[in-house]
Amino acid sequence: MFKRILVTGATGFLGHHIVPQLRAKFSESTVIGVGRRQADLLVPGSAERLLAEVQPDAVVHLAARSGGIEDNRLCPADYFYENLMINTVMFHAAFRAGVRKFLTLMGGCSYPARASSPIGEDQMWEGFPQIESAGYSVAKKVVLVQSWAYRVQHGFNSVVLIPGNVYGEYDNFNLRQAHVIPALIRRMVEARDRGDAYVVAWGTGRPVRDFVYAGDVAAVIPWFLAHYDSSEPVNISTGTRTSIRELTETVARLTGFQGEIRWDTSRPDGQMEKIFDVRRLHSLGLSCSTPLEEGLRKTIEWFERARHEGTVRL
Repeated sequence: MFKRILVTGATGFLGHHIVPQLRAKFSESTVIGVGRRQADLLVPGSAERLLAEVQPDAVVHLAARSGGIEDNRLCPADYFYENLMINTVMFHAAFRAGVRKFLTLMGGCSYPARASSPIGEDQMWEGFPQIESAGYSVAKKVVLVQSWAYRVQHGFNSVVLIPGNVYGEYDNFNLRQAHVIPALIRRMVEARDRGDAYVVAWGTGRPVRDFVYAGDVAAVIPWFLAHYDSSEPVNISTGTRTSIRELTETVARLTGFQGEIRWDTSRPDGQMEKIFDVRRLHSLGLSCSTPLEEGLRKTIEWFERARHEGTVRL
């Protein structure tokens, strides 16, 4: 089907999960994974040189600058510029190089801040994203327009998938850059080891989110690469509801933290409900089925090992 598949961002969080799935499906020699050290896509001409060297007929484009809400809030220009350039240039270079299929991911944060849950793919253009991460989320959203435009004008086959709130092994546990699950895991583990009496959590704990295990996201990527030929995006998530309070208490229990959880209600809750409509995913015969507790347990076990080995991003 594909003689050579190039994966950018292969050394990142999702890359660690997706590359093995692609190699299992398409063979070890077919999949060429590169990270930023091999090809910095912000350097002019880097995308073109990489494509000329690898000569792929398919590209799975995972390279991105990503991080938690605090880092997005502090560096919106960096997130906007880097993601816009990485996506736009790599997409165009792949088209120019004669790539047969281009698959990339964007975040559920690109949906409008006021989108009503469950959030269907048809709500994408009904408003502006949450302001705290707008630099990142608007830049990522542009790839939907690029996918449509190149398909209409050039017949270029590209696919854009929208994972929910992804967590799992190899995530970023740096507290300034981390998303909620890796941040909670690190804070609970460190508080446990110090013997802290309590941990402070932000807000009321009432907001509800839709979390999806990275292994489940990775497992569906080969199917989309092999069988899905449309610029209509697809949500990749569980469609299940978990409150931040329930999540926090579950992480505390699974990490063995026995102290008190104190809720700082002076801190904002953010969007109260964000659940993804996964009917389109299910209509394709696909699903993300790992229970949250099982996925959290795997992630915590990996973090504990990686922390002792010094291989985790802190």
